[in-house]
Amino acid sequence: MKIAVIYDSLSGNTKTLAEKIKNEINKEDLVYFGEPSKEDIKADLYFIGSWTNKGDCTDRIKAILEGQHQKKIAYFATAGFGDGAYFDRLFERVKTHIPQDNELLAYFYCQGKMPLTVKERYLDLIKANPEDQNLKVSLANFDKALTHPDQKDLEELGKWTREVLSQLKK
Repeated sequence: MKIAVIYDSLSGNTKTLAEKIKNEINKEDLVYFGEPSKEDIKADLYFIGSWTNKGDCTDRIKAILEGQHQKKIAYFATAGFGDGAYFDRLFERVKTHIPQDNELLAYFYCQGKMPLTVKERYLDLIKANPEDQNLKVSLANFDKALTHPDQKDLEELGKWTREVLSQLKK
């Protein structure tokens, strides 16, 4: 089986997930690991991952997804905040970039730390709007996200990856 792991990472969160996926794959099966490439990558399974950019995947990953046809795809991503229901809504947006002639095997999301500039923006906004409770929640979430992806996230990703791989062996 030929497997490609393609990811776009801004702060290292999605790269951490990609490396965990890579470690779950038999070395002889891995034909590509890295950021989007102009080369034509031939594989039986594509793990494609992105950080969340304004509620969607990045433009680089959109182009990769939109260019896939008759492939098996497993999508993974990080987002600065969220949970299962929010992650489901995010994936609904991403799914619009995947042509329907592909076989979508599964998707995985987890929280990831955000750049410090996000916290600075929240603090500036709170100074200007000290009563805004939503901003205070966002700031608290920023602090919570600093530890992600954590060990539990990576364990869940490892389990998810093994489940995806087992689907191909059936």
